[in-house]
Amino acid sequence: MNAVPQDRISRPSIIKDIGLAPYGYQKLEWVSQNMPIMNILKAEFEQTQPLAGKTIACCLHLEAKTGYLLQTLQAAGADVVACASNPLSTQDDVVAALVDSGITVYAIHGESTEEYHRFLEMTLDTKPDAIIDDGADMVTMLHKDRPDQARNMIGGCEETTTGIVRLKSMDANQTLLFPMMAVNDAYMKYLFDNRYGTGQSVWDSINRTTNLVVAGKYVVVVGYGWCGKGVSMRALGMGAKVIITEIDPIKANEAIMDGFQVMPMSEAAKLGDIFITVTGNINVIRREHMEVMKDNAIMANAGHFDVEISKDDLRALAVSTRVLKNTIEEFVMADGRKLYLLAEGRLVNLAAGDGHPAEVMDTSFSLQALSLIYVIEHREELGNHVYNVPAEIDNRVARLKLQSLGVNIDTLTDEQQSYLDSWDTNL
Repeated sequence: MNAVPQDRISRPSIIKDIGLAPYGYQKLEWVSQNMPIMNILKAEFEQTQPLAGKTIACCLHLEAKTGYLLQTLQAAGADVVACASNPLSTQDDVVAALVDSGITVYAIHGESTEEYHRFLEMTLDTKPDAIIDDGADMVTMLHKDRPDQARNMIGGCEETTTGIVRLKSMDANQTLLFPMMAVNDAYMKYLFDNRYGTGQSVWDSINRTTNLVVAGKYVVVVGYGWCGKGVSMRALGMGAKVIITEIDPIKANEAIMDGFQVMPMSEAAKLGDIFITVTGNINVIRREHMEVMKDNAIMANAGHFDVEISKDDLRALAVSTRVLKNTIEEFVMADGRKLYLLAEGRLVNLAAGDGHPAEVMDTSFSLQALSLIYVIEHREELGNHVYNVPAEIDNRVARLKLQSLGVNIDTLTDEQQSYLDSWDTNL
């Protein structure tokens, strides 16, 4: 076994309070009991040590499920260093437990923008061999500010849609300096994490934050990708009247077939009681929409960055603002209307909640761990491109999920396989 170099361990972390570790351990224990696939992989990795001698840098939402991923990478032999991908999603008690267990972390809940970038820099200063990113901020910093370091990277994985959009742009412009695995695009990720995970966690966060009824209200979902589908499905289940806004004519048709109203935001803005953005784009709710919104309209974002709802326009229109509670900010318009923004327009399900359910993240993070190992083991065969998760990894996670549920499925007979493989079968 290759030992981790001594200069890569025992670094001082920057966290809120190491004394919070006992509470963090309790959270980690809870999620581990509900992440059976990760438990199987962790036990396997402890024996095989596929990441021995490697430093892995992670820029992720630092809460309990992510914490268990980091512990699993550590069990695989890695020296793990982490920073936050969102200033409001960090759970200080979980971070304390991770540091207590030997993982280096630079993250504090509510850290400033300056601290956010400084912690990213400090994470990269540890000279990682490979990375796991969420939103591609770490990849972007490597390419903009540290190109020589980027050229020496083995590669990495990306967790979310927004990050993959950025990576594919880099790939198309031939500026990507190492291979990245598009974990978000794996079937066992987006079909479940984006739809069922986002659908449940967004509404869990909105409901616990506002403590208001959803039934009977107009809910405007901006974007009908897989996350938008999940948010809309859950809203409908709670009795909401759901409106979809889209730019893609195919997705708009799909939303209609799924039973939702579809209209431009200029019309939906006048009707909505609750607005949820899930596009990954900038200023999809902006001044002209805010000017016609109803009194007491609530806005929340479920996209990665806090750019989908124009906070600049909201502040410019407001004659006064106040924070009603940690995750609700009130903006009073000149005509007396009050508009409300949840979680500073950041990712509401993590900034105002605990994120996706553990069982959902079990599949997503299993894909992350296996994909990272694949990139490291196959670096010589990979060019500097964005790659889809190999089918064998996707299928392995799917089968492990069924195994954890005690579910068996059929297999093809030799006759059936031969029939499918032949174009000249006599009927």
